Amino acid sequence: MGTPKVRTIGVLTSGGDAPAMNAATRAVVRVGLERGLNVKGIRKGYNGLLNEDIIDLTSRHTADSISRGGTILFTARCDEFKTPEGQKRGAEVCREQGIDGLVVIGGDGSFQGAQKLAELGINTIGIPGTIDLDIACTEYTIGFDTAVNTAMEAIDKIRDTSTSHERCSIVEVMGRGAGYIALWCGMATGAEDILIPESFDGNMPKLEQQIIEHLLRNRALGKTHHMIINAEGVGHSYGMAKRIEAATGIETRATILGHMQRGGSPTAKDRVYASMMGAYAVDLLCAGKSNRIVGYQNGKFMDIDMDEGLSMEKHVDDYQLQIAHLLGK
Repeated sequence: MGTPKVRTIGVLTSGGDAPAMNAATRAVVRVGLERGLNVKGIRKGYNGLLNEDIIDLTSRHTADSISRGGTILFTARCDEFKTPEGQKRGAEVCREQGIDGLVVIGGDGSFQGAQKLAELGINTIGIPGTIDLDIACTEYTIGFDTAVNTAMEAIDKIRDTSTSHERCSIVEVMGRGAGYIALWCGMATGAEDILIPESFDGNMPKLEQQIIEHLLRNRALGKTHHMIINAEGVGHSYGMAKRIEAATGIETRATILGHMQRGGSPTAKDRVYASMMGAYAVDLLCAGKSNRIVGYQNGKFMDIDMDEGLSMEKHVDDYQLQIAHLLGK
């Protein structure tokens, strides 16, 4: 017997929003329609699925969306969907709505929900949409490029005023469990110190002492300002600033960039890669595939079994980290 033909697909965005989620959604809608499918938009993630907040999508719904940050489908957390009862209800709603294929755009938490739906007989494909770049089976996640560029531009501005006042500045960027935004921003802005959760052993006094020694060494050599990029997973930026200033006598200021890193018009790279991933996801569903993650490896778009992809661990490149610290000396 051949693979049953997919007739209606759904698309949802889940978890934290990321720039270019709209580009991926647009591609799912337009490629889906071109392949002769009905396309339904599920608003507010799994929360919207359980509450049947579902609309029929046409090309018109995605017009002028490719340049917009955020997600036109909205997103929300959903604790109920973490329960077996919630997951069964989600699968029932898909069946009631005639959805025989589902594209989930989000991070690893969103993919865990997609896995459960796949186990319950709903064909699911995951597209990695997270600014943290923390999904191990892919070299690229939607929104990372935009978030890094947004943060980099803010850090450049902070360095200008930091230089004028001969300050030490701590800029905290997003990344609770992953330091990729901090690492890339640190390298891109020439920061003197880069703090990431992957290399932090939890000993804050020791870390601060290393920064203080580095700062005083640089001052002795005539350097008049000092930039520290701190990942959210290390945190404590305001307290760190107070303690460094007390220990050195050098004016130290902390800035937390926060949710501005999630917003803004996506970069060309994010728009193009997200569009390709959205199209790829639809074609996987048309081929009868399920429980797959769309990824990007070695210069090509690819897909991998979701169970396998989520079991992989991602590690920061030691050489890149070593070079980042060397360049900041």
